[in-house]
Amino acid sequence: MLATRALTYQYPGGEQLTFPDISCARGETWLLLGDSGSGKTTLLQLLAGLRTPGSGEVVVDNQVLGQLSGSDLDRFRGKQLGIIFQTAHFVRSVSVAENLALAQRLAGNAVDHDRIQQLLDQLSIGNKADAAPAALSVGQQQRAAIARAIINQPSVILADEPTSALDDANTHRVIDLLREQAAAVNATLLIVTHDNRLTRIIDQQIRL
Repeated sequence: MLATRALTYQYPGGEQLTFPDISCARGETWLLLGDSGSGKTTLLQLLAGLRTPGSGEVVVDNQVLGQLSGSDLDRFRGKQLGIIFQTAHFVRSVSVAENLALAQRLAGNAVDHDRIQQLLDQLSIGNKADAAPAALSVGQQQRAAIARAIINQPSVILADEPTSALDDANTHRVIDLLREQAAAVNATLLIVTHDNRLTRIIDQQIRL
């Protein structure tokens, strides 16, 4: 599950951002909607434990993120949070499969080569396991990023603007893929977007 309570954040010299309380159960899919500048990216970073709130708290799988710090927070994030950024940030010097293995190691898990290959096969990029990330098409990189986000079977998946550059047909394909993979690990899926096309696909919505 994913929840926030009385969450605020303030950039130096800026106005304080106050966010609505969120409560997303395990296995649910939600949209986080808002115009540019509304604080969507800031909230995503707070939910991921990449920023520290000015007040309030973020709860992931019954753990208050503010109670963790340093390596404990990094390990918890690696195990319980899958994050799909707008731009896939891979370690370019190693293969796709090795990027997924690195995600397992950083979470404190043993490397499971069978799971890595099985997941890449499910996403139709099994033949790219030994390829360098730069050798993949944009669509293949997106699938590899989804694989990396769910390799540790997280309780929460955060996807940042996954459809912003896609046409209608590919938008449906990506959303179906995200929901399918979230359901496979019974994860909460929160999609951060300003793409109003998604409001016709996903009913549960949070607006900033």
